Amino acid sequence: MYAIIQTGGKQYRVENGTRLSVEKLPQELGAEVQIPEVLLINGDNGSGLQIGQPFVANSKVVAKVVRHFRADKVIIFKKRSKKGYKKMQGHRQNLTEIEVKEISL
Repeated sequence: MYAIIQTGGKQYRVENGTRLSVEKLPQELGAEVQIPEVLLINGDNGSGLQIGQPFVANSKVVAKVVRHFRADKVIIFKKRSKKGYKKMQGHRQNLTEIEVKEISL
């Protein structure tokens, strides 16, 4: 059984036991997070494929917060040729690693 969820403006394909990094969630370490934005569920037990409009009704994905961390630095460099304009900037995104525990209808 797998599901496609939406969190932080991005979509992810998840199964039970899947670990993924999402944009920072305001939860403590070890806390359970319920994600109600389920776009699609493909069930193995004969329930078949369910597609939401935009979300599947009465469904959720339960995940556990494993850790909070920051991504690698991304360098942003802007330059205008022959104008003497250069600007260098760095960015590190705050992320949360979650582990999917349950997909329920």
